[in-house]
Amino acid sequence: MGSRVVVNLGVQQFDKVIEEKKFYIDKTGFIKEWWETGADVTIITRPRRFGKTLNMSMTECFFSNRYAGRGDLFEGLSIWEEAAYRNLQGTFPVIFLSFAGIEAGGYEDMAYMISDEIAKLYGENRYLLEGTLLNKSEREYFEHIKPGMEGRMAAGAIRRMAGFMQRYYGKNVIIILDEYDTPMQAAWLSGYWEEAVSFFCTLFGSTFKNNPYLSKGLITGITRVAKESIFSSMNNPDVITTTSNEYARYFGFLEEEVFAALDEAGLGSERQSVKKWYDGFTFGKYTDIYNPWSIASFLRKNGEYDAYWTNTSSNELINSLVKKGNSDIKQTMEILLQGGSFETELDEQIAFHQLDGDVHAVWSLLLATGYLRVGQVLRVGEQKTKLYTVSLTNMEVRNMFAKMIRGWFHGSAGGYYNEFIHALLNDNVRKMNTFMNKVALNTFNSFDSGNKPSNQTEPERFYHGFVLGMVVSLADTYKVRSNRESGYGRYDVMLEPLDKKGKAFIFEFKVLDTDEDEQTLEDTLANAHIQINEKQYEAELAAAGFGREQIRKYGFAFQGKTCLIG
Repeated sequence: MGSRVVVNLGVQQFDKVIEEKKFYIDKTGFIKEWWETGADVTIITRPRRFGKTLNMSMTECFFSNRYAGRGDLFEGLSIWEEAAYRNLQGTFPVIFLSFAGIEAGGYEDMAYMISDEIAKLYGENRYLLEGTLLNKSEREYFEHIKPGMEGRMAAGAIRRMAGFMQRYYGKNVIIILDEYDTPMQAAWLSGYWEEAVSFFCTLFGSTFKNNPYLSKGLITGITRVAKESIFSSMNNPDVITTTSNEYARYFGFLEEEVFAALDEAGLGSERQSVKKWYDGFTFGKYTDIYNPWSIASFLRKNGEYDAYWTNTSSNELINSLVKKGNSDIKQTMEILLQGGSFETELDEQIAFHQLDGDVHAVWSLLLATGYLRVGQVLRVGEQKTKLYTVSLTNMEVRNMFAKMIRGWFHGSAGGYYNEFIHALLNDNVRKMNTFMNKVALNTFNSFDSGNKPSNQTEPERFYHGFVLGMVVSLADTYKVRSNRESGYGRYDVMLEPLDKKGKAFIFEFKVLDTDEDEQTLEDTLANAHIQINEKQYEAELAAAGFGREQIRKYGFAFQGKTCLIG
């Protein structure tokens, strides 16, 4: 490992990191492994801030003839120990593009931003206009490449540039595209997904499939967007996801690398705490992988713990999926936030159009983005289906989700929510009613709740969002469970105190339903208590040693945004 203790966050240019002797852990072994795979096009997905851009810059610096004679950048690193690779350094024409900053609110803005990136590529290579390399029509084409050009022209422009460079240098071109899926995620969030897919199918097909001037292609992103859309025009790319073994050592820091860096910085005594906070990522067969951003930030702050990685983006997509997700998603989040795990099928090809209705798609996205980790993989059934055991990655991620959930009850609603919890713990039913109605009034719409059980919008989304808030608020003193079997049925919510002398709670949520002869909220509340008692929901608490005098049974009757508790 080559490491330096001077940390400069945000520098993603390999040559600058090396020249300025910044903190760096040697990942140049990636160059050899990638070059020897034989794949024409390689797609690597990793969560954000996992060194993708720095590794792509490293690869450019190694192969690009713009860096010919710059072997000094690699001296002392593992790749320079290979004589054959020393002879490869600086010998290829390379095109390097990044879509990392392309997050547009509309299709036209996205297309303009892409065209601007391509225009910059042409601007950097205007030397090709010198001499007689290009004929008249090619020169005219070259001059028409500019920001705002037509989509058809932009879609084929990278391939044309590769052709010009191949003729100039007499050698096929390496093409590197970093963060390819950033504009795709923005397209899904902003509602122009189909237009974006059509454009990128053409762009990627022209650049990476129908391109006789391509030597090797390297693409990075956070997600593997489903093949039936974005990759449909590419022939068998080598797709490396977080469950693949290939290149697993080169994105993120291995534990021995982290511990060595801590020792060098005089923070060796923090090893186990750092592990608890920042360990947990698993790529292929490699476990105990750490996020580079968090470790570099920790070193720079001289050992101060914080949610460095999870604070580097808005997490807008994740927040939306969990907040508006169905009750299954919220119930599973309850388990995860309390340190548990669950088993699920995963599909690492993210189908964005399925995110609103397919829980497997949501968990697959959370895995790809780094918020979940895989513990065990089993093959089940005659079809040998893969079943993954997953959990939240580490303490940093748990803290991020807790902060996100608290944000659901922001502003005045947050104050009411806290007052409701206080009233609950003090057996003040009147105040429970007052504050719960204010919470419901302020937050129902954001959970996409409905008025009747039959409504497609599922009022349970609000209830389980409310319970997630309890998980976050009461985690230090209560086990919070929902929709579990006890007695002769399944209760809605149970709060079991960690202190065996404390109060325990059972909640039954019901929406007024005239089909069940309920005319008032009082009728609904009465039915909630009938269900609690007939189904003997207190059996689980009684078996755990709690007496009847410790157990509180509450019905929650809802009609729209109005609630009656008793």
